[in-house]
Amino acid sequence: MDMMNRMSAWWVSRILLVLAVAHGDWMGASLGAAELVRVDRIWDQAHHNAFTDLARFQGHWFCVFREGTRHVSDDGALRVLRSKDGMKWESVALIESDIADLRDAKLSVTPDGKLLLSGAGALHDKSEGSHQSYNWFSDDGVTWGKAVAIGRISDWLWRTSWSPAGKAYSIGYRTGVPEERAVRLYESEDGRQYDVLVDNLMMDGYPNETSIVFSKDDTAYCLLRRDAGTKTGQWGVAKPPYTDWTWHDMGVRIGGPHMIRLPNGKFVAAVRLYDGKVRTSLCWIHPETGALDEFLALPSGGDTSYAGMVFHDGLLWVSYYSQHESLDPEVETDFTTAIYMAQVKLD
Repeated sequence: MDMMNRMSAWWVSRILLVLAVAHGDWMGASLGAAELVRVDRIWDQAHHNAFTDLARFQGHWFCVFREGTRHVSDDGALRVLRSKDGMKWESVALIESDIADLRDAKLSVTPDGKLLLSGAGALHDKSEGSHQSYNWFSDDGVTWGKAVAIGRISDWLWRTSWSPAGKAYSIGYRTGVPEERAVRLYESEDGRQYDVLVDNLMMDGYPNETSIVFSKDDTAYCLLRRDAGTKTGQWGVAKPPYTDWTWHDMGVRIGGPHMIRLPNGKFVAAVRLYDGKVRTSLCWIHPETGALDEFLALPSGGDTSYAGMVFHDGLLWVSYYSQHESLDPEVETDFTTAIYMAQVKLD
């Protein structure tokens, strides 16, 4: 990266903070129970760089995201970056498709020690369906196998989560047919063959993007986005075999939801919030009610969200994308959105 070769990551993070303060849109490097240790722009080589995820695998960091000419364009491809220290990043793979715009890649580690990349293709030929979900497998995060088609066509399987029992679960939402907007819960033994476990989790309000976390007692928790009706997020809870879910209205609109469970048992989420200024924020979630408590807004704005999160060595690492720099008239850029990496210290 030419820009990153000219300017160290330390200076990039300092400039981001100074610019945000100067324009009056930064909520503070320390807010209550969290401190933003640093934030770096790690990739900006495409015109539109977006929809991230993050994983630790074999002693390295892996960050994946979509590259394209626009937020929605036919040329979307999935870029994989690798880093030893989380500061210096290198591109190790680019996954492309001749038949689809590849979007929204997610990472997970399989029970047998492979790195799993999940994503969806917005098909160029929509005669049979609008989207096809895929999984790719790798032994080292660098060399990837062929795409494995998963789920029903036109079902967008958003993210694969592994239960303590070693099974894979993914919620797919219906695309392309507005009157059939619904979400299905899929189950898999190996991440290759997915079967429908619950055909209709909920119908109201166009449910779509999700994140599932399992507790040690096998309870499943789901953070779900809705884009119709009240547009408020939903919080779902279920015990094995995950066929009976209880849903709570979170009372706030969210986008790009993702969450993890910290070693102390707390649930932390990264979401796009719409009240006032659009931003990517970190929030606590109350597991009993789904109540959302924002505690740190990341430097972000405009087209932003879709974070990946890993808690490692006492820090919360967060990948995300944002448009805030390209919206700043004082910052010269060749990109619309870029990929950022934040390190957050939690109290």
